[in-house]
Amino acid sequence: MHQMIFVNLPVADVARSREFFTGLGYSFDEQMCQDGTALAMELGPNMYAMLLSRELFGTFHEQRTAAPDQVEVLTCLSAGDRDEVDALVDKAVAGGGIQVRHEENGDWMYGRSYADLDGHIWEIMWMDPQKAAAAGAFG
Repeated sequence: MHQMIFVNLPVADVARSREFFTGLGYSFDEQMCQDGTALAMELGPNMYAMLLSRELFGTFHEQRTAAPDQVEVLTCLSAGDRDEVDALVDKAVAGGGIQVRHEENGDWMYGRSYADLDGHIWEIMWMDPQKAAAAGAFG
């Protein structure tokens, strides 16, 4: 199994992204941040979202980078409970993000999604695995 994860995302303004995500309570591993071109946002132990200037992001691949108005990836992150989901998404919307989805499945799953300043979709969800299994959610 993997020991670390790095989700690389292109952003238009690295400083603005730092301000937005700092407002949501995220911190950054400064050892992996590059002056004005890359941020290593800490999502959890050994889990990072690398927020890269569009120019730097383009050096990591040979294909065309998705345009800012296109969705190329949806990043789903867990929350401890429904209140944590609401608190984080509400902060994101207050900071300039846009709510894009709200999902509720009985008493076993709850989630909301927002688009950040660059249109990247972040799904924040809470799930009770035992109740989900009892409801047949896993097949």
